Amino acid sequence: MATPPSRFDPERISRELDWNLLRTFVVLADSHSITDAAAKLRLKQPSVSTALKKLENRVGRKLIDRSPGRYDLTEAGQLLYREAVEIHGSVLRLSTLLRELTDDVQGHVRIAVASHVICPLFDQALTRLHSAHPRASISIEVHSSSDAVAEVAAKRASFALCLVKEHNPKLEYRRLYREFFGMFCGPPHPLFGREGLTIADLAGHSSVSFETDRLHDVLKPVTLLRAQADMGVQTTGVSSHLEEVRRMITAGLGIGPLPVHVAARDVAEGQLWQVPPYEDLPAIDVYVVWNPRTIRNRAEELLLQELLTAIETTPVEERTYR
Repeated sequence: MATPPSRFDPERISRELDWNLLRTFVVLADSHSITDAAAKLRLKQPSVSTALKKLENRVGRKLIDRSPGRYDLTEAGQLLYREAVEIHGSVLRLSTLLRELTDDVQGHVRIAVASHVICPLFDQALTRLHSAHPRASISIEVHSSSDAVAEVAAKRASFALCLVKEHNPKLEYRRLYREFFGMFCGPPHPLFGREGLTIADLAGHSSVSFETDRLHDVLKPVTLLRAQADMGVQTTGVSSHLEEVRRMITAGLGIGPLPVHVAARDVAEGQLWQVPPYEDLPAIDVYVVWNPRTIRNRAEELLLQELLTAIETTPVEERTYR
C-alpha cells in the first residue's frame, strides 16, 4: 500500500506554493498587524487573513502568533521570512536584469552606505565606472550599518559599505579601510580651544553620540572610551547619521566621537576642537559587504570588482586613516 504524501513533502510544497502568497507574507512579517499589512498591500483585511491561512496550510506550520495582544512570527515564520525575503529580492531583480539586457553597460547600482563612510578608494572606483560606462546609473542610500547589511541580505542593495557587528555566513566581507575615532567639542562648549587638556577634564561633561555607541554594538570601542573619560551618564543627543552627530557637537550639546580623518577639515576651519585622549584612539573597520547569491547586472559586477581590486592592490597602511 502506497504511503500517503507528507504535508512537508518538498515536491508538493514547491508545486503548490504561490509566489503571491510569499510576497504577502513578507509584507505581513514587516507589519504590526493584519490591518497594517492590508493597508500596505491595498487589500481588504479578510483577503490578507485568507492568504495567510492558505500559506500556513501549504507549508503545514503556523507562521504568525496572533493571540490576544500578540503579533509575532513563530519559529517557522522566522525561517520562512528569511528565505522569502531572498526570493522576493531575486524576483524583483529579475525584471531589472531583463530590462537592462543591452549591448551597452547601463544597469543601475544601488549602494547602501553608512553615513560616515569617507574613503578615496570608493570615490575613485565610482569615477572609473562612470568614465568607462557613462550610461550606468548609481544610487547611494544612507542607512544605519545594521540596516545596510539587511538591504544586502534581502538583495535590495548591490552591496554595502558599513561597520559590521557580526558576520552573516551567507554574505561576503572585505575590509575597505580602518578609521580612528577621536572626541570633539564645538565652539559653544567650555572646553573648546583649551590647550593642555587631559582626559580628567572631560569628567562630568554631557555627550553626543551614535545610536550604535553601546557596549553590545559596533561602536563598543567608542563606548569604552567615553567610560574611560568618566563623562556624565547623560547623553544629550544621538543619531545614526554622522552629519547629525557633527551638527549636535558643533551646536555645543556635548562632546562626541567622530572619525579623526573626517573631522580634520572642521578642526582646521575652527568648527570643531579635538579633546583627549590623543593617543591609542579606538580603531573601527569599515567593510564592503555583498551577497554572493545575488545575480548582479553588469554595472553592479563591474563596480564591485573595481572596488575589490582596489582593496587587493592597495596596502592596508594606505587604507588606514589616522
